[in-house]
Amino acid sequence: MPGAVLPPLPRRLLGPRHWPAWIGVGVIWLVAHLPWRVLEGLGRFIGNLALVLNAERRQIAATNIALCFPELDADAQRALVRANLRDVGMMLVEFALGWMGSDRAIARVPLRIEGLEHLQAARDAGRGVLLVGGHFSHLELAARLVSSRIRIAGMYRRMDSEVFEWVVLRSRLHYADAMFDKDDLRGTVKYLRAGGTLWYAPDQDMRSKDNVFAPFFGVPAATITATHHLARMSGAVVIPFFHRRLPDGGGYVLRLAPPMPDFPGKDAAVDTLRVNEEIERMVREAPEQYLWVHKRFKTRPPGEPRIY
Repeated sequence: MPGAVLPPLPRRLLGPRHWPAWIGVGVIWLVAHLPWRVLEGLGRFIGNLALVLNAERRQIAATNIALCFPELDADAQRALVRANLRDVGMMLVEFALGWMGSDRAIARVPLRIEGLEHLQAARDAGRGVLLVGGHFSHLELAARLVSSRIRIAGMYRRMDSEVFEWVVLRSRLHYADAMFDKDDLRGTVKYLRAGGTLWYAPDQDMRSKDNVFAPFFGVPAATITATHHLARMSGAVVIPFFHRRLPDGGGYVLRLAPPMPDFPGKDAAVDTLRVNEEIERMVREAPEQYLWVHKRFKTRPPGEPRIY
């Protein structure tokens, strides 16, 4: 695959109204260049602040965890909420490192990748690959880490800030083959047909017309059917992709599972349920690291009451 073309800086982004955003970018750059052990301590500090300062997100996480883990008693659910909010602190420093950390700093992060043989087999067969995973807190850093071994592309939603949109897109294109807007179906399919590897996380409530209600932890969740359609139109292999932060500074494990058999099938709703089941298995392995602060169940089936 050819290297990605970095977007030029529009002159309008240098105007005074954008200066606060540039200050924010500078802070993130400084954080990204701290030593790894300092970053870990900073992440824990921010996580402890999140426990007491962000009541709205704490309530969203508590609601999601109560819905998805009814087998846990109230004390265990509260403990998982606390662990998850602490993990949000790590997420913020991991975003900084993933976006703006130097290649040398990324190379020093402890990393183990399992299952690369599944990707190689697909490539040897001339197939594109959809790496399908979930929104874990370290998603952005995991993308940067896996790119040290695999050339990948990604799908993304545009940011509200023009400055951050330019900075983050340029940062991602430093290591990625390409970044496709979530609505760029034609470009995504073309990339996969050419044998590319695309990382895709379909586990958020996108409010798309292509949603179906598929159970996630037993709760009907509006889920985009794009995994089915991308695989059908491109002929790509679908490989579940899981990433986990290890305790005590042990780094990260990235795991590629065997390709999902007989995927895509004939029914988009059935395939979407299968994808949700794969992501649920990932979440159960590291529940405190999942993005429970997202309103996963915001869209409800007709006639069902609101959850949040």
